[in-house]
Amino acid sequence: PRVHFYEGDVGLFDQCRAAAEAVRSAHGRIDYLVNNAGITRDHTVRKMSVEEWQAVLQVNLSGPFFMIKAVLDTMVEQGFGRIVNVSSVVGESGNFGQANYAAAKAGLIGLTKTVALEVAKRGVTVNAVAPGFIDTDMTKAMPAEAIENAIAQTPKQRLGKPEEVARLVRFLLDEKAGYITGAVYNINGGWYM
Repeated sequence: PRVHFYEGDVGLFDQCRAAAEAVRSAHGRIDYLVNNAGITRDHTVRKMSVEEWQAVLQVNLSGPFFMIKAVLDTMVEQGFGRIVNVSSVVGESGNFGQANYAAAKAGLIGLTKTVALEVAKRGVTVNAVAPGFIDTDMTKAMPAEAIENAIAQTPKQRLGKPEEVARLVRFLLDEKAGYITGAVYNINGGWYM
């Protein structure tokens, strides 16, 4: 499949709608959406600012909602669509100092299941993947001790690879995955079961 990139801020609905319109205008349809944008602003609740809370929820939860809203009518009208939301193991388990991130990623799981129910009869599937600690720039920004602790708590004893997550996402986008909807796939090396 061809991939095209459109720049915008997922935290702003107008930019999400404009990106979806650009895709629809250029290609006549929208078949796939992968909501993968994410940020962290880690502090304990006592130290977390309201701005840090809002920033993380805006990108990690409102962003996927905005993108889904921007493409869903097109997918329903064409009778086909695949949406994959990238949640996190932290959305299932919680994590010290990440109340905003955990709340957003847990909310994304709820959004996934709800939208899946709403469009299941329309040829659109909506699923989520919940990665654990993956070797990405976001993980590399963590303190070395935190990364070591994450690896120690992971039965596979390593960080996941981005391509491992990508292969799972690619499978969920395939037409052959048409009977899978509303599911959350953990890909975390056994860190959370």
